[in-house]
Amino acid sequence: MEIILKKDITGVGYKNDLLNVKDGFGRNYLIPQGLAIIATSSNKKALAELNKQQSFRQEKIKNEAEAIAQVLEGTELNIAVKASENGKIFGSVTNVMIANAIQAQKNLEIDRKTISFKEDTIKEVGTYQATIRLHKDVIVEVTLLVEAE
Repeated sequence: MEIILKKDITGVGYKNDLLNVKDGFGRNYLIPQGLAIIATSSNKKALAELNKQQSFRQEKIKNEAEAIAQVLEGTELNIAVKASENGKIFGSVTNVMIANAIQAQKNLEIDRKTISFKEDTIKEVGTYQATIRLHKDVIVEVTLLVEAE
């Protein structure tokens, strides 16, 4: 089934992408949830016109994301958390804490949903890597230094 995505969906695609998906996934999930529309010939023509109009705006957004990526590239964020004597954190480090650390240390507003890390949870003091997706083509790695208060 050929569809056009109306929103970014992690693991599937980005807004206004023309994709082939399995019929059940498209009909039972994407279309009823309002995440996609069926790619008819008229919808494809509308998508082409929309892409033409948005190309300039997307280039501007990408350039802004690249500028932010240059500021964040190679950055080490210090995150102070309450921890026990043997290095176990009370709670865990979340992407909200990382976004707040970027705001405090670099004065940049980053959406918490764009931040992810390889580990399921960060529950010990140490050094970790976080990935920030600023744009679908701009991804930056940041080093986290989790320290006890």
